[in-house]
Formats: sequence, C-alpha cells, structure tokens
Amino acid sequence: MYRVVLVEDDPMVLMLNRKFTEKDKRFQIVHEFGNGQDALHWLVNNPVDLIVLDLYMPVLTGLELLRQLRGRKMNVDVIMVTAAHDAPTLDALLKLGVTDYLVKPFTYPRFQQALEAFCQQRQALEGHNNVSQAEIDRLLTHSGESPAAPKGLQEKTLQMIRSFLQECGTELTSSEEIAAHVGLSAVTVRRYMAYLLELHEVSARVDYDTGGRPCMRYCMPDPKQNLQ
Repeated sequence: MYRVVLVEDDPMVLMLNRKFTEKDKRFQIVHEFGNGQDALHWLVNNPVDLIVLDLYMPVLTGLELLRQLRGRKMNVDVIMVTAAHDAPTLDALLKLGVTDYLVKPFTYPRFQQALEAFCQQRQALEGHNNVSQAEIDRLLTHSGESPAAPKGLQEKTLQMIRSFLQECGTELTSSEEIAAHVGLSAVTVRRYMAYLLELHEVSARVDYDTGGRPCMRYCMPDPKQNLQ
C-alpha cells in the first residue's frame, strides 16, 4: 500500500480528501495535518509515498512546505488540492514537481484520476532499470489529464467552460449565460454541458421559476454533497 499524508486546514475539505483516498484500497493514510509546519516536522523523519496538499494554510503554506521538502532532497510525490488557479502559482508548483493539480471544488472521478495517474507512474518505474520510449510517452501524455474531448468538441472551448464554471462555483448558471461568456450559441454549449455531466464534473438542476419554459441550470458540485 502507498503511504499518504493529508495536509489541509479546512476540516470539510480534509474530510473529503480522506473519504476519497480511503475509497482506493491501494492507499493508506498515515497522518493528517492542519498546517505545513507540523507536516514538515513529521515528514523529515517519516518518509511517505504521497502528500495531498493544500496551498493556503496558516504557519507554513503548501508552496513553502514543498520548497522546504525539495530543499531537503525529498522527492515525495504531491497532489495539490487548492482553490488557487492563477498562472504564476501553477507555474511555481509545476516547477517543484507536483504530480497533479486539483482546483476546488473537485469531483471524486477527478480525484481518483489523480490517484490512478500516480499509481501508473509508480508501477511503470518500480523494478525497472530502463523505461521504453512508448512508456515514457504514455506517462507524460496521459498522467493526470482529463479524458480527451469527443469528436465535435474542442478541448480549448471545453477548458474555457470549465474555467467559467469554476469561477461561478456552486452558483447556478444557464447555457445562455455560459454561451455569452465563451462566445458560442446556447445550443452548442448544451452539447458541452452534456459531456461534462457524463464526466460528473458538473451538477444540473431544472429551473421552473423562469416565467416561461423551464430551463436547465448548471454548477460545480457542492463538496458537502460528496461527503454524504
């Protein structure tokens, strides 16, 4: 089993991380911390395989903790789980070698995808002196990525819709509102939303309070509901 440490100061998100990790029997949670400083003191004497790490925490942030670990030549794998999605932060964390980067609120399928990518990489590298080019290409191309958009849907447009929905959070928004933001027709947006619903990346609710024909409204899943 892979040994995991959870570092998160929000009790609700910590509970969600624990629940999702424990669903995968390949992982064992060995410790949990509410700030980076306590985690650092423990980790320097207790090697683990994976850290699920928040960015914004008291005492020592996730970024500062990761820099401290890399400065000590500790090459533990890290999955970031954070509300931060600005380019400078992402760039800094990627350069420090994070395995994956999940933006809150996230879904169980996306969390499981990050765990699966970690396992695939470990299995490909453990017990082998050499790794084939095909295996390297597979790991670099597919580890941690979302499934490729089906034919007829553009990946760039899909990411624009995802970003807009992340900004809206749990606030409901219609196809028309999304279309106005990304510059597409509402009919086209509905195709993208149907795909995201299949992936369980969004939630949908019928709005009957429109004064006319009911319409579908979408939002990111509420993390509290994932705890049920």
